[in-house]
Amino acid sequence: MHRFCVSAVLALAGVGTLATGALADGRLEARYKLSLAGLELGRAAFVLEVDDKAYTASGSARLTGVVQAVSSAKGTAGARGQIERGLLAPRAFAMEAESDRKSEAIRMVMSGSAVTEANVVPPVMPTPDRIPLTDKDKKGVLDPMSAALILVPGAEEPLSAKACERTLSIFDGRQRYDLTLSFERMEDVKAEKGYAGPSVVCRISYRPVAGHKPNRVGVKYMMNNKEIYVWLAPVAGTRMLVPFRAAVTTAIGVAELEAQSFVTEPMVGKRATPTRAAIP
Repeated sequence: MHRFCVSAVLALAGVGTLATGALADGRLEARYKLSLAGLELGRAAFVLEVDDKAYTASGSARLTGVVQAVSSAKGTAGARGQIERGLLAPRAFAMEAESDRKSEAIRMVMSGSAVTEANVVPPVMPTPDRIPLTDKDKKGVLDPMSAALILVPGAEEPLSAKACERTLSIFDGRQRYDLTLSFERMEDVKAEKGYAGPSVVCRISYRPVAGHKPNRVGVKYMMNNKEIYVWLAPVAGTRMLVPFRAAVTTAIGVAELEAQSFVTEPMVGKRATPTRAAIP
């Protein structure tokens, strides 16, 4: 459970990329709260800088609230990549997480939407009940953090149903899975600090491909879960959207990740100074 909570806030619910029109420069600093059935479980921070040629993103998370009494789990993650022919082209992804009992690290190098190098500690051990990963599963994919960014094509308003019309192929170093998004509705959102305005709400369907154990109760539950949603909000000065909120119905209540602070500004005429998201 602890690993799931930290991974959830680092992944920011995993939404993806598509072709875009002219992309200006923009920056986002956001802070999120993770809760389950109304009880706070964790906090996360996210920093994004993007221009017409490249992007950098970093995130950090830690457990808080009632679970902090039994675990001090925390983690960091980062990704960088290029923007080529209107598409995000991930180049590198790294994630580290630790708790009282164990730690893990994942590092990937990517080129042409394929993972060319991967180092996973501890390694995934093959077992009879696990669907094995193949080289094919590491091609045509996004890393989890690049998958938290979405570019909307064309010259129309980015906040539209079109933002949800996609299936995302994601490889996180251990598993390969697809997320299929579909338009649900438009809804206004408001952070305690920063953004207040419209968002586009997408419903998400989860389909594991490889690296998972298909007979696990949790895997079956998520495959059949029809109550997974993400609220996407704009990054100022760009055609990029990122998660403002995400919600997943579980057997013990609704797990929610929601922005408390969502401060975004255009960076036209400013020199990018990539920074890392501090532990919230």
